[in-house]
Amino acid sequence: MMQKLAVVAFGGNALLRAGERGTIDEQETNVYRTCEGLLELVKHNYNIVIGHGNGPQVGNILLQVNAGEKMFGIPEMPLDICGAYSQGFIGYIIEQQFQNVLKKHAVERNIVSLITQVIVDKNDPAFQHPTKPIGPYYSKEEMEDLKQKNPKDSYAEDPKGKGWRKVVASPKPLFINNTPVIEKLAREGNIVVTVGGGGIPTFYVEPDKLQGIDAVIDKDLASSKLAVDIKADEFYILTDVPKVYINFRKPGEKALDVISVAQAKQYIQEGHFTEGSMAPKIRAAIHFVEQSGKKCIITEAGRLGNSDCGTHIIA
Repeated sequence: MMQKLAVVAFGGNALLRAGERGTIDEQETNVYRTCEGLLELVKHNYNIVIGHGNGPQVGNILLQVNAGEKMFGIPEMPLDICGAYSQGFIGYIIEQQFQNVLKKHAVERNIVSLITQVIVDKNDPAFQHPTKPIGPYYSKEEMEDLKQKNPKDSYAEDPKGKGWRKVVASPKPLFINNTPVIEKLAREGNIVVTVGGGGIPTFYVEPDKLQGIDAVIDKDLASSKLAVDIKADEFYILTDVPKVYINFRKPGEKALDVISVAQAKQYIQEGHFTEGSMAPKIRAAIHFVEQSGKKCIITEAGRLGNSDCGTHIIA
């Protein structure tokens, strides 16, 4: 029987859940539970590539390096380096906890994590309108001082009055480094953890010279592009709800079982999906289905393997 190849994008709750502090114990427990759900795909003979978010983790790293610079004069690291930090430790947690799940069920699979650079266009329009807040909060005076030191940086005031934060662009992923290696490893039966946090944004400052850039790539869109590029049979986006809903938590709430790309686009236009939650996932699903002709499933990890698992987005 031919093995299917699935790309699985971990949602934020795979690592951290609402109300948690973000201790390693909490994150390991959450990852273990998510990997128990993924075991259903392994049992059904799937090859698996895992993408994951890193928002809270890279935010904490930025706070740590900022505090280190203030208190001890340790040079502050840029966002691309902090993203690489987060890919390393999150990959380690996923590898370890998935291996624990596999051993518990007497399943033999190798798991490997790749630090992944993703090429973006430095002229992407997103760089003219940065929207993604990162790092610590600053007072207005601190923000103005930072702006004097780095005039190109942008800041936005928190709507809840917590202060000012740096905002960066969210450009589209153009090319994911080591794509052939990722596909080869996966099709050989290895579980591959990659495009962490959407990948480390880089660009060619010269024709043959890569360089990091302050930006955040949407992790679902990067995972969707990877799924297309490695010719995955299915793309799963894991979140904290069993299905996608319209009129979510409103009168007329309805779970969606199967929707077409055209219906998904219509629901986005009608405002059913919020930008900070489901809208980016739906766009990533649309991208995969339109580019591959195959299906995307949005669901909870614990529902994988169920006959009525999640919302299926189809052509």
